[in-house]
Amino acid sequence: MTFSGTDHEHMAHALRLAERGLFTTQPNPRVGCVIAHGGEVVGAGFHRRAGEPHAEVHALREAGARARGATAYVTLEPCAHQGRTPPCADALIAAGVARVVIASEDPFPQVDGRGIGKLRAAGITVDTGLMREAARELNIGFFSRVERARPFVRVKLAMSLDGRTALASGESKWITGEAARADVQRWRARSSAILTGSGTALADDPRLTVRLPEGEPFIPPLRVVLDRQLRTPAGSHVLDGSVPTLLLHDASASCTDDRFARVERMAVATEAHGLDLRAALALLAGRGCNEVHLEAGPTLCGALFAAGLVDELLLYVAPLLLGDSARPLLHLPTLDDMTRRWQLQVVDQRMLGTDWRLQLRPA
Repeated sequence: MTFSGTDHEHMAHALRLAERGLFTTQPNPRVGCVIAHGGEVVGAGFHRRAGEPHAEVHALREAGARARGATAYVTLEPCAHQGRTPPCADALIAAGVARVVIASEDPFPQVDGRGIGKLRAAGITVDTGLMREAARELNIGFFSRVERARPFVRVKLAMSLDGRTALASGESKWITGEAARADVQRWRARSSAILTGSGTALADDPRLTVRLPEGEPFIPPLRVVLDRQLRTPAGSHVLDGSVPTLLLHDASASCTDDRFARVERMAVATEAHGLDLRAALALLAGRGCNEVHLEAGPTLCGALFAAGLVDELLLYVAPLLLGDSARPLLHLPTLDDMTRRWQLQVVDQRMLGTDWRLQLRPA
């Protein structure tokens, strides 16, 4: 299928609209829709929050009667089932659109081709694949959860030029500057869950909350602590009940006090060296988690990376040196030769104040 310049323009518009739901649609995907007659846009909208109208509905409401005979550009296949909202494919059919251009098919079992099939059965021309990769990238966690049964795992690390993340004492505030730390908050906000280990909870007492400029909407991510032996002490920020929090632990671990009264606890299978990380991620996927943002020490980060469970590294590099005794970036197995090295590809790189941010994925 060859798409016109007008097609590209409208789909790019729909993707920009979809991105406006970056912090608020969890666990749903981010979706945008534009309805147009040729170069004239008559309706546009995006999905704002789970349980509320989908992008197509907002766009159709704006277009009104002018939707008849128009082309609808949608970043994800319209749903064909009754969920918390009615089927969008039915709404497009009822509005009388003549053509629907879809960036990406929806692998969700209740949709997966059914939306496209319903539209075509109604005599509507359906073209797919326009800017598919951009649409999948915008919903990379949703696709990971549905297609792989685990969330997309993003590891955030801050390091010095000599690859150190903290002093030998554990002190790490602050390696990076204000611009980099503000950027981290936006990555947290787009995530379904913020994950850490009990070692970090003990050493740093992190809040693992999102701090955006006042008035910017977001759904607070679930805080998740991998705490095999329930070591997180009373008074820790992660136990304060300010946002939903889940502690994953060994089934044999017990607690005789009430320090966990305001958080949820669940047992997870264990392996030789700790909790079963694949089982933990599968559990989070089952709870609708699309993107998991990991902020932890070199042991947990290294274990996930070595197990092939890290999909992306968000690496902030500060122009400073911490010396040989400072703590390393990741604890990884010793390599016998260079052919076994872990190769990464750079997805994005940019300056934030005086720091660099590298977005890296396993090659």
